[in-house]
Amino acid sequence: MKKFIYLFILFFSLLNTQSLAKEIKMILKLKYGEVEIELYPDKAPNHVKRFIEFSDEGRYDNVVFHRVIDGFMAQTGDVKFGNTSNSDFNLRLAGTGGSELPDLNAEFSDVAHVRGTLSAARSSDPNSANSQFFICFDSAPHLDRQYSAFGKVIKGMEFVDMIKKGDPNSGSVNDPDKIISLRSK
Repeated sequence: MKKFIYLFILFFSLLNTQSLAKEIKMILKLKYGEVEIELYPDKAPNHVKRFIEFSDEGRYDNVVFHRVIDGFMAQTGDVKFGNTSNSDFNLRLAGTGGSELPDLNAEFSDVAHVRGTLSAARSSDPNSANSQFFICFDSAPHLDRQYSAFGKVIKGMEFVDMIKKGDPNSGSVNDPDKIISLRSK
């Protein structure tokens, strides 16, 4: 009986350790409040790795939300032209830049683009994601299996909703909000 209890405890300890190892959370600080994001390394490992690397290096700090379309999404992450504390900052070019690292290959999965989904922004080439990402304000099923979704807002979506919206057609934002900081929790 003791062996069974020990095996039972060992089994559930290992199961719990494995599930904790996969749980990765980030804190996105906006001027409106803190947003907690859960990442999906099992769905998009390379996107998650790059996102954590850039976040923890502070590369997303002071980067503007250059494209924000009400009812659709808020896009940010241009570490080249979108960082207000960088000498290369240029709001007109924000959204056209990335990083010095190579682009990432698409990691399409079954993760749906619903309210709060975090996904990689890219050009028309599916393998062109680099540093930019967006957060969905609402469901966008036309993006499913077309963009690499790699996380989801689990707390503070009301603060994401407050991000300054842009032009209804282009999403271009004058005097945009920016990321205060983004770090692993």
